[in-house]
Amino acid sequence: MIIYKSEAELEGMRQSSRIVAVVLGELEPLIRPGIRTRDLDLYAEKRTRELGAVPAFKGYRGYPASVCISVNEEVIHGIPSGRILQEGDIVSLDFGVLYEGFFGDSALTASVGQTSPEARKLIAAAERSFFRGLEQMKEGNRLSDISAAIQQSVESEGFSVIRQFIGHGIGRALHEEPQVPNFGAPGRGPKLRPGMTLAIEPMIAAGGYEVEILEDGWTAVTRDRSLSAHFEHTVAMTENGPEILSARTTDAARPRTSPLKESPNA
Repeated sequence: MIIYKSEAELEGMRQSSRIVAVVLGELEPLIRPGIRTRDLDLYAEKRTRELGAVPAFKGYRGYPASVCISVNEEVIHGIPSGRILQEGDIVSLDFGVLYEGFFGDSALTASVGQTSPEARKLIAAAERSFFRGLEQMKEGNRLSDISAAIQQSVESEGFSVIRQFIGHGIGRALHEEPQVPNFGAPGRGPKLRPGMTLAIEPMIAAGGYEVEILEDGWTAVTRDRSLSAHFEHTVAMTENGPEILSARTTDAARPRTSPLKESPNA
């Protein structure tokens, strides 16, 4: 069952998502050659608690950290460790918080120092596909219109959409209905209505879309070990269209004169 949010509930989600935006915005410039992924995780947890929130992922279904940190061919759910980021790596940070009963969730992929042109193109394609999907988030459209737009955007740039992991509804629970695939035919699923809140998160690969899970039981990697990128925001459907609740000032692909409504708190 889809849970449609009242204006008061949306305000609660704005606050939790703003904390996500602040922490991810502070983590991104810390990404550089020589830093351990564990150090990024420790910073995120400390900062989150300073802001009065709780890391959403730590302990969720047994996950041991506050941030999912996935490097290069790792698609999602990478576990922070003593691994040192190297020049030319790309790294995805997937992060969420719980604040006063509401969850926020967002992800970005960044270059570590100088990366290859293909890696930079992949990162940009993931972010761009999110915004192509967001353009379909308008009253009267159906959920799969978002999915189809994301897939078309990604594949038009020569990349593939990961099938095994998808976006989701979000609110008082980290994962709510509906599921939000990043692929599929348009015109299907529930109609988009004000009060719907979604975590839209394209996960894409430079090669094939098949994945496998490593021995730690969490880290998903591309089967062909091609590079992967991830981009996500918590978004609300409002009477005025979509509102990006977790928007960061560093979201480079967001048009300067975008007609899309964004949270004034981010």
